[in-house]
Amino acid sequence: MSTKAVILCGGLGTRLSEETAIKPKPMVEIGGRPILWHIMKIYDRAGVRDFLLTLGYKGEVIKDYFLNYHARQSNITVGLSSGDIQYSNPMVEDWTVSCIDTGLYTMTGGRLLRLKPYLQDEAYFCLTYGDGVSNVDIKKLLDFHRSHGKIATVTAVRPPVRFGELQLEGDSVREFQEKPQAGEGWINGGFFVFSPRVFDFLDSDETLLERSPMEKLAVNGELMAYKHSGFWQCMDTLRDKQSLEKLWDSGNPPWHGQ
Repeated sequence: MSTKAVILCGGLGTRLSEETAIKPKPMVEIGGRPILWHIMKIYDRAGVRDFLLTLGYKGEVIKDYFLNYHARQSNITVGLSSGDIQYSNPMVEDWTVSCIDTGLYTMTGGRLLRLKPYLQDEAYFCLTYGDGVSNVDIKKLLDFHRSHGKIATVTAVRPPVRFGELQLEGDSVREFQEKPQAGEGWINGGFFVFSPRVFDFLDSDETLLERSPMEKLAVNGELMAYKHSGFWQCMDTLRDKQSLEKLWDSGNPPWHGQ
């Protein structure tokens, strides 16, 4: 049985309104491809190719993208009178993609709860957000989750601080670091792995995954952290998108390949 990956795709993306007025945030493009595609490729490289997308705001844009994906990536010959279509030289990934409407205003935990019928018989499954890329090793993440037997694993990251850091002694600058990694401040980087037992911690559409469920899992000793010190970046703002675009244009984006 292949491992499934849930990608949360339903948010409004209000902090990136320059782009999200016409499309959902996961469909904002980096290098001509939606960031959602980049995230799916991260899992693909680890052999995870069965995806469940939780749709909400402008979910029809995501449905249309995958409905037409095979045609977009192939040469096509159309018989106009018959309507027959022949595809040649398809350059498509071997993915199964389930696009599931989970409500316009449903919270993250509520979106996951709506997927219970699809996931309750799995040994474990992956989950991440539809707006962040990383070079996290998914195979090692899954190995870590299997090793501890707890309900949940969260990938902990230390992102670069947004501005240069100065180490001062009085008025003298003793050390200058341009955008260093945060020190001991680990944060939630997404790329979760869950046992279906997580559904016992989800109540309704109003449940925010990052609040009561994760807090209770931590208190109960059922939440483990997989520490990732490599590349990670979310796309919250236009500035973040532009930064990711520059990395893509460099020809060696750190999340693309391991």
